[in-house]
Amino acid sequence: MNALRGIKWPYAVIALLAVAAAAFGLLHPAAASTSAKKKPGATARIKQDPPPTLFTDAEIATIGKQAADQRKKADALFAQWKKAHGTTRDDKAFAAWAAQQIPAPPSATQRTAELRQDQQLAKARTAAGKKAATWLELYAKKDIWKLYLHDQRELIPDAQGTAEKAQLKAALKLAKTLSDQLAAKDKQPAPFVLDPTLRPDKHIKPGAKGPYSYPSRHAARSAAAVTFLSALSPHRAQDYEWMRAEVLYSRLYMAGHVPSDLTAGTLLGDLIGDYELAISGR
Repeated sequence: MNALRGIKWPYAVIALLAVAAAAFGLLHPAAASTSAKKKPGATARIKQDPPPTLFTDAEIATIGKQAADQRKKADALFAQWKKAHGTTRDDKAFAAWAAQQIPAPPSATQRTAELRQDQQLAKARTAAGKKAATWLELYAKKDIWKLYLHDQRELIPDAQGTAEKAQLKAALKLAKTLSDQLAAKDKQPAPFVLDPTLRPDKHIKPGAKGPYSYPSRHAARSAAAVTFLSALSPHRAQDYEWMRAEVLYSRLYMAGHVPSDLTAGTLLGDLIGDYELAISGR
């Protein structure tokens, strides 16, 4: 299994920041006291709980390619939006349009076939795999992507970094909102609802219909972040794409989603990333 390639190298920066913060606290105790009351940010949270060994490149390769294939579709679709609407922010109109671009959920027969992949993975789960998937589920919602952006901000003017932080935050928020809205509309039960033996810890009641999993929220957020971050720092795109594949595979591994949930979420996230880049002038 791989170490966390894209997040290991910033720890030197984290250490320097920690030293600076300590020195600042000695000189300005009042400011340090105020700061101590704040919730830890993404950098601090990941520093306190560093990543375990993650999944191998071989394990994540298939879902990684399936996710990558959504990018061309998203770019072609977004070109149509941009031609008609320009680059002015209009989240309400964009949300309605983006929802129409996401394919209808798969048939019951197809979903049952996809479920078999989750069932096979469940039979081969290991303690290390569960640990990796749990870490990814927790930190891939926002923190991983915020940490990646933090690394980029070390190399640019403060004003630009502040603007990009706000733009990434907006993209992640929109990805969550739209994926949740579509999931509530399409009402596709998560794999562990279809087969409760996949996740006995979820304690699914007989006859339960939700939670719903199409499209995947994790996939939408990850794709939005990867599209946005890759445009800011193209030479790091491969690391971002690798992390996205890790996140997506973890959702299959723990039966949170089937592949079509993840590709639909990725397409949605790519559209959102393109949208945020366009309205920010990139």
